[in-house]
Amino acid sequence: MEDDAQDLAIRVASENPCEGLRAVAALRRLLERVERIQVESARGRGLTWQEIADELGVSKQPVHQKYGRRRRLGR
Repeated sequence: MEDDAQDLAIRVASENPCEGLRAVAALRRLLERVERIQVESARGRGLTWQEIADELGVSKQPVHQKYGRRRRLGR
């Protein structure tokens, strides 16, 4: 994942706007993946939805809707 981030950091600075925009889209996907991993880890260690939301700087409802539902559907 670190190599991905370094590669994207280089690509996002490209003078080619299409390359830069593709890098931005890839960064969004990478960030979503990292956030999901961290939320799942936090829940596995017993953090509440409120604690996770506080750490992410958002309210509880969107975090729970985004990740709580996915977890229930995946079971």
